[in-house]
Amino acid sequence: MIKLIAIDIDGTLVNNQKIITPKVKQAILRAQEQGCKIVICTGRPLAGARQYLQELGLADQNDQYVVSYNGAVVETTAGKVIFKKGLDYQEYIDLEAISRKLQLHFHAVGLDRIYTANRDIGKWTVYNSTVVKLNIAYRTVDEMRAIPIIKCMYVDDPDYLDAQIHSPLFDQMKGRAVFSKTEPFYYEATSAGVDKGSGLKHLAEYLNLAADQVMAIGDEANDRAMIEYAGFGVAMGNAVPVTKQAANWITTDNEHDGVAVAIDKILTLHN
Repeated sequence: MIKLIAIDIDGTLVNNQKIITPKVKQAILRAQEQGCKIVICTGRPLAGARQYLQELGLADQNDQYVVSYNGAVVETTAGKVIFKKGLDYQEYIDLEAISRKLQLHFHAVGLDRIYTANRDIGKWTVYNSTVVKLNIAYRTVDEMRAIPIIKCMYVDDPDYLDAQIHSPLFDQMKGRAVFSKTEPFYYEATSAGVDKGSGLKHLAEYLNLAADQVMAIGDEANDRAMIEYAGFGVAMGNAVPVTKQAANWITTDNEHDGVAVAIDKILTLHN
């Protein structure tokens, strides 16, 4: 029996206009009425998920949860941190050096802001700041020494980013960081062993739930880990191929209420 439904935000929970459609909202409410806990599982920080948590009646509560920063942080929607694993300063230095060698825009993300050493701040850093509701601070690499870092992001035009992320320079980070493509213009780095799957597992264990009591729904490559972990993994119709391959079932896309279709059909089967 499904007790927890983990849902990605961008390309999954929301349509292309970043809106939760009425059908998706109604399906989520029906799932809650059946005793299912709804958990946003996102690359965003809590601040970037708050508007959707508020819309679903989940915000600022001690018994509702969010898996944020691609699994690097698990917390209540009121902000109490249950699990956190960030990057250390040496990892940050080496990740930032790769960005300079490949001429990629780059920033680090803390719990309360985005930090960049790019004096000419990239347009995708500005975009990310707007989406996740975190301000941008310019800091030199040396000034980052005492600042806690949750994750780092290479942010650039999709074609250029795709051409650079296969560079052998990233091989030096094997075993030290996990990389995931979260949007066409984002390539993110979290600490080794950290992804949405590990974050969701931490939360499930905290709630005394087994994997087969969890359903996960997502669309991007960074959603693959949670879809593989969940007892029932669902890929959106607009999902990238690797995520579809990992799923137990493929629903409709985010422009056609894919989350609602998944909840109404799959939850009925399992409950």
